[in-house]
Amino acid sequence: MNTREHRVVIVGAGFGGLFAAKALGKVPARVTVINGTTYHLFEPLLYQVAAGILSEGEVAPPIREILPGRDIRLGWVTDVDVAARTVVVSSPDGRERLVPYDSLVVAAGASNSYFGNERFAEHAPALKNIDDALEVRSRIFHAFEMAELEEDPERRRQWLTFVLVGAGPTGVELAGQIAELAHRALKGQYRRADLASTRVVLVDAVDRVLPAFDQHLSAAARKQLRRLGVEVRLGTRVTDVDAYGVKMETAEGEERIEAYTKFWAAGVAAPALAARIAAATGAPTDRAGRIRVEPDLTVPGHPEIFVVGDMAATGLPGVAQVAMQGGAYAARTIARRLAGKPAGKPFKYFDKGNMATISRFSAVADMGPLHLSGLVGWLGWLGVHLFYLVGFKNKVTTLLHWLISFLGRGRAERISTTQQIHARTALQLVREQVTPGRAEELHR
Repeated sequence: MNTREHRVVIVGAGFGGLFAAKALGKVPARVTVINGTTYHLFEPLLYQVAAGILSEGEVAPPIREILPGRDIRLGWVTDVDVAARTVVVSSPDGRERLVPYDSLVVAAGASNSYFGNERFAEHAPALKNIDDALEVRSRIFHAFEMAELEEDPERRRQWLTFVLVGAGPTGVELAGQIAELAHRALKGQYRRADLASTRVVLVDAVDRVLPAFDQHLSAAARKQLRRLGVEVRLGTRVTDVDAYGVKMETAEGEERIEAYTKFWAAGVAAPALAARIAAATGAPTDRAGRIRVEPDLTVPGHPEIFVVGDMAATGLPGVAQVAMQGGAYAARTIARRLAGKPAGKPFKYFDKGNMATISRFSAVADMGPLHLSGLVGWLGWLGVHLFYLVGFKNKVTTLLHWLISFLGRGRAERISTTQQIHARTALQLVREQVTPGRAEELHR
């Protein structure tokens, strides 16, 4: 009689992985969570770290604190051996380790996409993790400081020009926050640089901001952005990004904006792991590299492998609620199997709506028949995000920082360092110098 404990491996500690691990709390199984960082990231509030409103600790609580007693492994899953039922984990020390599984829940999220123009990343960082947020924050406040030092009017204009590529929630929220920093929060703090002349440009090839929202809310968001002084350039495709500006293609022809500070918030793609799983299982993928899963979120032909959240091509939006519900569904399915119960119903997503803030006291909320904007939408956004934020301590400190930032003009997290600006490049050099071990050697 085989009495070995069922082994569940969860890849990723984002919303999907976290909700799967929590739902497996009382299931008789050994649960291992593998993640590339030691924290769970509350990504919807990441832009507030970049804007100096919140600290990184408030949106990124430690995984071990959230899941006490769980088997937590630091590393990146780079491959899956479906025959041996093991995952290959690349550790920070450069070594590769094998972790066996009986059930596998893949919730590795999505990576940023520059649509094949990876060279843009050097000059226009994205906003996907804490390292990105600290870099973006440093670049924003560094730009204001350099504008204060600059004596040449043209170079000062370039320091006070910010270009954001992508008119989805991240681009809209960050554009609104930069405009608020320049025109309200930092007002009167600089003697030479006229922050009132700060230019914030939001660029996208789509025909409206927040295209996933109701058209009425998109129009309301654009109107509020204009009130903040944000230039919204739609139907505009970015063709090049360098250290000094952005080249764009419009219906009228090519155009260039000179700006030292650029950010990328356009497009996501499945991580490399999705391609490895697809190759190992023969599963089909969509154009973004996401895996086409069965109605129960399993990989075709491999009922022991679940793919949830942004990595799954389900036709659902890439929002936190999809990952949360998918992770919990996968856990319930595993629990039913272990209990000897018949398969449950296919995964069905309950749409709780979309939300995005534009500025203080102004947000849009698309919740089924309810389309809220302005102050009412902002209050709804406030309550929902505070409810889902992990940890009582984080809820309290976040609320205090919101009071300081929204009722007053304070920005509690304004530290800007050269190290944060250049750390990404340094980390990349370190990764290139580390030679990972060969996975097949671990089988010996």
